[in-house]
Amino acid sequence: MRFTLQLIAAATATTLLAPAVTLAQGYPNKAIRMIVPFPPGGGVDFVARVVGQKLSERLGQQVAIDNRAGANGIIGLQALMAAPADGYTIAAVSAGPLACNPHLYSKLPYDSLRDFTPIANMINFPLMLVAHPSLPVKNVKDLIALAKARPNEITYSHPGIGNTGHIAGELLNAVGNVKTTGIPYKGTAPSVIAVLSGEAHLTYSSIPTALPHIRAGKLRALGVGNAKRMPSLPEFPTVAEAGLPGYEAYAWGGMLGPANMPRDIVQRLSREIVASVNTKDATDRMLNEGTVPTPSTPEEFTAYITSELKKWGDVIKAAKIKIE
Repeated sequence: MRFTLQLIAAATATTLLAPAVTLAQGYPNKAIRMIVPFPPGGGVDFVARVVGQKLSERLGQQVAIDNRAGANGIIGLQALMAAPADGYTIAAVSAGPLACNPHLYSKLPYDSLRDFTPIANMINFPLMLVAHPSLPVKNVKDLIALAKARPNEITYSHPGIGNTGHIAGELLNAVGNVKTTGIPYKGTAPSVIAVLSGEAHLTYSSIPTALPHIRAGKLRALGVGNAKRMPSLPEFPTVAEAGLPGYEAYAWGGMLGPANMPRDIVQRLSREIVASVNTKDATDRMLNEGTVPTPSTPEEFTAYITSELKKWGDVIKAAKIKIE
């Protein structure tokens, strides 16, 4: 059986484009707030800052990053819902809050298919399985053997119950027929710090967050969650080829706004975000950090999000993960 982990980075609205409204003269004529529903230092924060800088240059207005972390992204999305749908508040988000949360919580303060407007997809984040150097494993085969010999003793940190790293760990347990123990932290960066300090043995991190520590010898890379090796980082094997055939774990991030944004503002922002992602220096920076640019139109993004919502419902149900 093939297990695929994809992180979805934005929510979709019941109506993609609001009734035609004439673009406000001179938009934008003030700063734009970009909410990131995670702490600084994670993969979504990385792409938000790269794209935010380029977007600011293209629009001629400051794009201010506003990290609103907590509750698996719920706090940040509530802040987005409360903002006017005028194009001056947008959010860079991942799939955990939008595709996973609806299947994890019996009650949510938002509806992923109604309360947001998709603007553009931006990037794919292959997850990297990394270990503290003291763990006596050099590859995924060693890890599976050790986990079988020591059930429940090997721990992995993750950004929160039901978040990407949590589900990635549960998938490894299922595919490898082992039992490792997840420990929740408040975000990707804190979960990586937990492994750096020795509080946990493993974590499943976005590559931009983990790569500097891997290169410094403070973390050991065991495998990348993509189906194929990263062209920009060919030295790292995939988890599948390193000992766990059929395993994939990757995230992606995109931009969205409040529900019912005017069509012309959505289209303007989408064009500028796609152009920002496609600039050579932004693309080079993303590729060098082990991520893959995946810019799209609002229509393409909406179709992808819709399919991912169903997919993650099936994965979470199979893993029997629930948050009360």
